[in-house]
Formats: sequence, C-alpha cells, structure tokens
Amino acid sequence: MTTWEPPVPALSVRQVLALERVLAGEPEVVAGAGRLDRPVRWVHVAEAADVGVMLSGGEMVLTTGVLLAGDEHKQTEYVRSLHRAEASAVVLGLGRAFPSPPEAMRRAAERCQLPLVVLHRPFPFAQLTEEVQSRLVRRKFAAVSLSETVRTELTSLITGGAPLQRLLDEIARHSGCPVVLTNLAHRVLGTAGERSAVDDVLRDWERIARQAGRSEGDGWIRAELGGRGEPWGRLVLCGYRGDTETGRLLADRAAEALVLHRMLGGADCSWEGQSALSLLTDLVGGAVPARHLLPRARAAGLPVNRRTFVPLVVRGHRAAPLDRTLWLLGLPGIAGELSAAATAVLLSLARDQDAEALTAHFAARLRAEPADGPVIVAAAAARASFDDVPAGLREARHVADAVADDAAALDLPPVVRLRDVHLRGLVRLLRDDPQVQSFAERELAGLLRDPGEDLLPVLRTYLATGRNKSRTAQLHHVSRPALYRRLEAIQIRLGVDLDDFEQAASLHIALLAHDAQKR
Repeated sequence: MTTWEPPVPALSVRQVLALERVLAGEPEVVAGAGRLDRPVRWVHVAEAADVGVMLSGGEMVLTTGVLLAGDEHKQTEYVRSLHRAEASAVVLGLGRAFPSPPEAMRRAAERCQLPLVVLHRPFPFAQLTEEVQSRLVRRKFAAVSLSETVRTELTSLITGGAPLQRLLDEIARHSGCPVVLTNLAHRVLGTAGERSAVDDVLRDWERIARQAGRSEGDGWIRAELGGRGEPWGRLVLCGYRGDTETGRLLADRAAEALVLHRMLGGADCSWEGQSALSLLTDLVGGAVPARHLLPRARAAGLPVNRRTFVPLVVRGHRAAPLDRTLWLLGLPGIAGELSAAATAVLLSLARDQDAEALTAHFAARLRAEPADGPVIVAAAAARASFDDVPAGLREARHVADAVADDAAALDLPPVVRLRDVHLRGLVRLLRDDPQVQSFAERELAGLLRDPGEDLLPVLRTYLATGRNKSRTAQLHHVSRPALYRRLEAIQIRLGVDLDDFEQAASLHIALLAHDAQKR
C-alpha cells in the first residue's frame, strides 16, 4: 500500500510569477491583484487581437502587444475578450510596443478583475511556456496515477469482501481530508478521516452539506452516487488540500468503487443500517464519550435537541428490519443489530410525548409480527440527556440477555425492564466471579458430566415455570408420566429433592449462573 502524499497542486498565477525565470523578467502586477490565486491550466503565447476566441478557459496569455499599440479601443476590447474567455491572467512584455504599462489595459483589467502583469525586462516567452507546461504535464500525470492507484486498491478491497468503512478509510487516506457519505436527504451514512476533523465537519452538517451542494470551493468536492440514471447518494471530500481537478478525479474514482460495493452487496447491503449500527455500537461500548458522538447522531438524522431517549434491545425478532417498523409507526429513532440475536433501538421522542406508552406500542407491533419464538423487548428507563444513553443501552442489553434463555417459560410483560429480571439480573452480573462459577459447576455436576439425555433443558424449564409440571410437559411436548420419569432421573443424578424449596432454589441459581457464563 502506498502512503498518502499531498498531490502536486495546480499552478496558480501567483506561483507562476514566483518562478525563477519569471522573476528574472521583473514582473509587476498592475491590475487584478486580488485574483492571483486563480489556477493556470495552460500558457498561451499570442499576438492576435482576437485571441479570446482561441481560448477555452484557464490560460495565462503572454503577449508583447505589438498589434495593440496606439489603439486604446483595441487594448480595452483585448482585455474584455480575455475576461469573456475566462483566461487566468495576461502577461505583457514591455518593450517597443509598450515602454510602460498601458493605462487603458490597466483600467479594463481592473474592472474585469483580470490579473494584468507587466515584465520590465524582456526574456524569451518560450522558456516560460516550456517550464510551466512541463510542470502542468507532471501534475496531470500525478493526478491520473493517483486515480488509477485509488481505483486498483479500492477494487481489491471490494473483491476481498471489505466492509464499507474500510473503503471510506482508504478514500480518506488518499485524499488526506475528512470523507462523508450521505443519502440524498443529507443524512450521513458513513465517515472517515481524523476523528477531530470529522467531528468539526459534522457539528453543523446539514447547513454545510447544502452549501457544498450548491458549489464547490475551499476544497469541498462532491461526487454523485447512483445507477441507471437514478442518484441515491453523495460522497463529499471535506477540505481537500490539492487542486480541484485532482480532487474531482479522486472523488469520481471513489464514487465508482462505492457504487460497485453497493451493487455487489445486493439487498443485504444497507448503508443506513451500517451507519446506525456503527453509532449504536460505539454508544454501547462506551469507549467514546456520548457527547463526542452527538455530531454523528445528529448528522445521521436522529433528533437530539430537547428530546427524551428510550434505549431498547430486541431479541427474537425475525421480521422486517426494525428501522422500517419505526418508520411505519412514525417513531424517530435508529436501529442496528448488535449480534445475530440482539438488535439495539434508540427512540428519540419529544419531551411532551408519553415514552412508556409509545414504547409499549412499539413492543406490541413487534410481538404481533411473525417470529420463530418469543420476542423480547427490553427497555431501560427513559433518558433526558444524550450523555446517559450508553448506560441505558447497556442496561437494556443486560435485561434482554438475563431472560433470553427462559423467555418461553417466563410470564414476561410486553416490555421487560430491570425490575422484572429480579434474581436473574443479579446472577448475570456476578457470572464472572470464580466462586459463582465453582458453585454452578458443583451444583449441576451430575447433569453436566453426561448431558446426552437432555435433562438440563427440562430442569431449566421446570424451575423457570415455578415447578409447574403441566406447563413444563406442555413446553417440552411430553406426557406427564414421561416428565415425571425425567424429573426423577434429575433428582437421582444430582442427589436432591426438587420438592424442597431451598434445594430447588439453589439449583435455580446455579442454572442461571451456568447459562449466564455460557452466554
């Protein structure tokens, strides 16, 4: 992999005037001094009075003005034609035609804001054109080389199955500036680059994005993403330090790779889902303070000002993506799969909305949809501050995991909260304690040594249902006599009396600890 180096910048009028060969001609800017940073695309030597019709824009025109001497009207029209052709500057060599800067040309150039430079010492224009053209060709070659390098490396990542974030990181490495991927509504789907620089960009993203959408300037370069004539996203290089032409070439190559990545991902490639998951994962992890993630949340389309946040974790749901359910219910929020079995959801509600009622409505909708088993909707208490969201998400995940193994046997409320997990929650918090692990192994040793008879699940259901034999037989699809034989086998293996409350409670705690350790 190549390391990023700033691309060779486009030559500006100011840089051309600073070249050693030009300095030897004692250049003096007599008009348009405020436009010296205009890029020079080419250098053109021309004495024709109508040179403007030969230009395509961005040229620095070199002339002695021999055909303009003595005619102020021609001099004025000459400057105006260069301005209309969008020339970058005009350089006039003083000599027989003009021993001093012509006032008519100076006034016209000042009105048009076209840099007019006079050379007090004559020198061969061919030397200047040769040096500038060679520099421009080298810059062009460097831009094309960078473009092909980016294309090759991004294609290699895509064929290797790299995730979206890996591609964005590579684009940011080559561009040397923050990179932002958005949909057409300016919602941020992904970012890359130095974290502090990205955060600065995202703090007022919507306003910045709309300005960047109207024009390119100050290194803001965008490329449209789409297929079959239908755009569906944008890539923005934020503060690119090279010349605009190179930046646009780089952005185009990056856009092509991102379109290919999305096409190969098919229906399962949801950049919106990946964006939400990345944010939720960082919130749950807690490695980055929530206040530092606030710009990302706002840029991702989550309302964050004067809101009530409800952290949820859903288990067992196999229907449509949860973000679609949120949309159907009109609930602002984001959702992302933390694992194959658990999805985090963060609702963002107005302060005057009933958080508990809306959470219950969301849970009822999920439980009414088709599922392979029990759907668990675990919720933490509503948070009034975004800083408290990470703790809330961890609490919701803890609650969901605590009841996951016995969800079918437990009489759970539609929305499970910390107060509903009781002993399960405590045991799960202590699951990594060596003494708790030793206790679980000792209590269940008779079943753990030979799990082949499938007695452990029967014991789990029997204890979870409060030793309800009818319910246990129903859940395991066996007859009552068959269940009695299995319970008898369990008692013999463990050397306990399941009718004794204390012994049954001890087994229940051991089984909860064992399941928590496995999870």
